[in-house]
Amino acid sequence: MERRDFLRRTTAAGAATLGAGTLTATASGTGAAAAGPRRTRRLRVDIVMFDGVEELDCVAPYEVFSAAAMHSANGVEVRYVTTGRPRLVRCGYGTGIQVKHRWAPQEADVIVVPGGGYTRRDGPGVWAKVADGTLPRALAAAPREGLTISSLCTGAVLLSAAGLTKGRPCTTHHGAKAYLAEQGGAVKDARVVDDGDLVTAGGITSGLELGLWLVKRELGSDAATGVEAMLEYEARGTVWQAR
Repeated sequence: MERRDFLRRTTAAGAATLGAGTLTATASGTGAAAAGPRRTRRLRVDIVMFDGVEELDCVAPYEVFSAAAMHSANGVEVRYVTTGRPRLVRCGYGTGIQVKHRWAPQEADVIVVPGGGYTRRDGPGVWAKVADGTLPRALAAAPREGLTISSLCTGAVLLSAAGLTKGRPCTTHHGAKAYLAEQGGAVKDARVVDDGDLVTAGGITSGLELGLWLVKRELGSDAATGVEAMLEYEARGTVWQAR
């Protein structure tokens, strides 16, 4: 907690400095829309959990969006959710994460689908969830106006099983790109691919880029740079946008 309190204080000081620059940009008529907040209410983010999920896939976006709450006037609510009963989910390397919330896509603005277990066809992970069918069916039924469905790494395999990537620009872990293309995805060689209500990211560490991009898109550039300063991390790679 001491570390978080320190970071909150130091990044708040940085935000005040950035705020002065934003006021100047507003007065001159440049940069205000990108720098300022994009939302008028709290951003709600649900991260889908399942046995075999890659630790970094679920923790990285959770950290980014949680940190973003300190840089958003309206706040951010981040939850781990599961399509089954709330329970202890066992991640790929054995970490246990207690998931307290049920799948409720109607309550979310952003759904994040992590990956994990792609190389283990007979173990827990994305293939087990594809075979079970519950999560793909839930994802297929989730799209609605105002909801962004996103994935990182091999989480795109679950979006593909739900029919959400067919014919659409998308990306995934380099080892799964051929499979995603075979299933009809228009695979792009980019770190993050933004096709509006479908946003995908490639690579195990891409949860950082996915989170930072969505923070910038939904909350504004000041929030994203504030999170970068807090995490001492700058997003890498290219963001491919449909428009």
